[in-house]
Amino acid sequence: MQADRQKVERLLKTARGQLDGILKMVEENRYCMDISNQIMATQAILHRVNREILQAHLQHCVRQSLETGEDSQQKIDELMALFDKAVF
Repeated sequence: MQADRQKVERLLKTARGQLDGILKMVEENRYCMDISNQIMATQAILHRVNREILQAHLQHCVRQSLETGEDSQQKIDELMALFDKAVF
C-alpha cells in the first residue's frame, strides 16, 4: 500500500471507535436521528480513507504501470470494476 499508512490507520481507528459508539447507542435504544448522524459521520471517515488509498494507488501503482507498460490493462480493469461497484 502506497498511501500514508499512519493517516489511514488513524482514520480507521477513529471509525472503529465510532462504530463501537453506534453499537452502544443502539443497545441503549437512543434516538434514531442521533444514531443515523453517527452512522453518516463514520461513513464520511471511511470515504476519506478509501479516497486516500485510491489516490495513492493512482499516483503510484497505476502511473508506474502506464509508464512501464506492465499490467496497464489489468490496472485499468481493476479500476473499472471498482467504479462499477461504487457507481452502479
